[in-house]
Amino acid sequence: MKYTVSIEIAMPREEVIQLLADPAHLPKWLRGLVLHEPLSGVHGQVGTKSRVVMQMGKQKIEGTETITRREPADLREIPKGSVVHFDREIVVEGMWSVVRDRLTEAGPDRTLWVSESEYRFSGLLMRLVGLLMPGSFRKQSQQHMQDFKAFAEHGKDVREGKG
Repeated sequence: MKYTVSIEIAMPREEVIQLLADPAHLPKWLRGLVLHEPLSGVHGQVGTKSRVVMQMGKQKIEGTETITRREPADLREIPKGSVVHFDREIVVEGMWSVVRDRLTEAGPDRTLWVSESEYRFSGLLMRLVGLLMPGSFRKQSQQHMQDFKAFAEHGKDVREGKG
């Protein structure tokens, strides 16, 4: 299963990237995040493996995230007009996914975030989930982007509904 979602954020790209790259901000906008801890490497750097635990309703889901691409490597020196790439692979029991994020300037104080996701399922139960609920994955990705936008633009924190 593959899909693409996007959102425009009313902030300069450099500020958006700094907020996305700071692990301290993840719980403020990544709804359901229980834990995100590097197992090896440095947060956000290519090759870094992290343990990720998400709460989805009454169920906790644990997996491993590996950063597979980050361009440019130094986010402090991004050429004007270039595209920032940030890709990661996520492995959970019965599911493999890859997320390819692209951040481009949509104007002097606007950023376009385009996220391509691909999922592969194994095991009967996970294959059924993938077949019966494909829209829920897309909806969750769009919700994460909307939550980030609300956090970035207005300081809204998904944990407390404040901002």
